[in-house]
Amino acid sequence: MTVTIYHNPDCGTSRNTLAMIEASGEKPVILEYLAHPPSRERLVELLASMKITPRQLLREKGTPYGELGLGDPKWSDDELIDFMLTHPILINRPIVETPKGTVLCRPSEAVLDLLDNPVAAFTKEDGEHVAYERKPR
Repeated sequence: MTVTIYHNPDCGTSRNTLAMIEASGEKPVILEYLAHPPSRERLVELLASMKITPRQLLREKGTPYGELGLGDPKWSDDELIDFMLTHPILINRPIVETPKGTVLCRPSEAVLDLLDNPVAAFTKEDGEHVAYERKPR
């Protein structure tokens, strides 16, 4: 299985998600999107695959979201994408892509439904315990 994570190593949620992927036995492709942002075309593909709007992918905390006035509904989807490409920190993370789908993994345990062999139990960096039971199809 190919697993790709759009990762920020400074983000605890992103680190926890990566750790859950690795604990499942996968060796993911790790894309540090702040250093190497996705192209416009790729970002549009990810949004379509996740079935979310650019506004739903915007990160507010620790970003120029407020100073740019991005909460104003006047901004079009294309304009919001432009802002994310100019300021990649505005792209919420982590995004994980597998053959089973693409998900913004907030909370980090959202990744478990995307993996072939997810861990049944995991302890996050902050000590929170996650128990996982695969949902029947």
